[in-house]
Amino acid sequence: MINGQIRDKEVRVIGEDGQQLGIMSSREAMKLAQEAELDLVKIAPKAQPPVCKIIDYGKYRYELARKEKEAKKKQKTVEVKEVRLSPNIETNDLNTKVNNAKKFISKGNKVKVTLRFRGREMAHMQQSKHILDDFAQMLADVATVEKAPKLEGRSMSMVLTEKR
Repeated sequence: MINGQIRDKEVRVIGEDGQQLGIMSSREAMKLAQEAELDLVKIAPKAQPPVCKIIDYGKYRYELARKEKEAKKKQKTVEVKEVRLSPNIETNDLNTKVNNAKKFISKGNKVKVTLRFRGREMAHMQQSKHILDDFAQMLADVATVEKAPKLEGRSMSMVLTEKR
């Protein structure tokens, strides 16, 4: 809220240089802001009494936008890459999948390893759990298991993340 939108009886006012001017009526605070040719901006509406600051509102909004932009730059998005396996996978194929997973993890992504069952393979789901365990064991030097192998419908999956 700025200037005329502030309807509180009393507000705590902070001057343009950052020093506290004390608690006063919002009308007096508006007068001070107009004398300085600046805006009265409510900064902390939940405080008792609400805190208002005498500043240039356009400059204030610009500073907030700049801070938000800086925060976004520093953020890192983590993608979840998926590696699909089947219960009757051969050793060389498994090694290839492990190498792919290592690449994904080294780039800072999480890896979801999914073991998919089709047809008669559904009858032997629990015996195939060792494939996921072996996969995790092969990546033990670079990754840790974030979510343990879990059965979800026709597939069993686990999530691996980079070791800290």
